[in-house]
Amino acid sequence: MRTRALHWLFAVAALLALSGCGYNTLQSADEQVKAAWSEVLNQYQRRADLVPNLVETVKAFATQERQVLTQVTEARSRVGSIQATPELINNPEAFAKFQQAQGELTGALSRLLVVAENYPQLKSDANFRDLQAQLEGTENRIAVARNRYIKAVESYNVTVRQFPSNLTAMAFGFKPKPNFSVENEREISKAPKVDFGQKSK
Repeated sequence: MRTRALHWLFAVAALLALSGCGYNTLQSADEQVKAAWSEVLNQYQRRADLVPNLVETVKAFATQERQVLTQVTEARSRVGSIQATPELINNPEAFAKFQQAQGELTGALSRLLVVAENYPQLKSDANFRDLQAQLEGTENRIAVARNRYIKAVESYNVTVRQFPSNLTAMAFGFKPKPNFSVENEREISKAPKVDFGQKSK
């Protein structure tokens, strides 16, 4: 009986120690990062799903623009070849490859939309205009999702590095997570211009 009581006291003491050393905060912050990452992936996938229809629509009006169309298709293929698992956010090297592939697709889409500017019939096509609107909305969602992810990772990384929670992080294997680079963030904040209906004054 006395042994059981001692075990209970030890368990309670351990729980109190864990709650005071940041374990629960680490768990919560880690879950927030995972949730934010899922939303980033969701929005990037939404963009990738738009690419085939966008390419086909442009191809119907601008068959001679094969190089640009091929670049977009290849960039989308590279994005699709990366296994964007939850573990990816714990691997700086894999995260950098993912970031680079998405940046290449952003650049390829921008070039495609610039090319489309030269084809009045394409710009007036209802299907193309609908895809434009969807892409613009998706780029905005990507920017919002990335911003939330960046903030979630910053909060998590501070907890991992800050005393005394850093001791708990070391004990339980919590490590800092990679984040989007400043250079890439500046680039992604410039969403591809997709509104060809208005001329700048």
